[in-house]
Amino acid sequence: MSTTLLIILLSFFALLLGLLEVFVIPGFGLAGSAAIICGIADVAVIYINYGLMPALGAAALAILLFGVSLYLVMRSKAIDRMALKSSINSTNATSEQLSVKVGEEGKALTRLALVGNAMINGKQVEVKSSGDFIDPGTPIVVVAVSEASITVSIKQ
Repeated sequence: MSTTLLIILLSFFALLLGLLEVFVIPGFGLAGSAAIICGIADVAVIYINYGLMPALGAAALAILLFGVSLYLVMRSKAIDRMALKSSINSTNATSEQLSVKVGEEGKALTRLALVGNAMINGKQVEVKSSGDFIDPGTPIVVVAVSEASITVSIKQ
């Protein structure tokens, strides 16, 4: 195999594997590592056969082309087309949890070692203690409600 053909093939595979890593296979894995190895081997073959200056020129050209390509891809709409645009607007809260209001009273059903179950207005809900350990059967009051998180404290 001629040296020129080897250099062209190594460059081609470095580019192909790099593009495969960026656009098809997420993360940094086998294809990205193989692309880097092909690029280094390409520069090494140029160095062995043509000397230091052509190898440095090839490395500089590769870095410059990579930078320009990265700049152009970031400015284009290509990344926007691949990006996830949907957002999660749901909650894992039950209807019982969503109906609880601050100031409502209830009773601890389980030991609230920070988190446990309580009966509030006849509804069993998961609650979080405001800091104290609360024994089962202890009267409690809701001090904060945020989405599915209900914070309670001992009723005074």
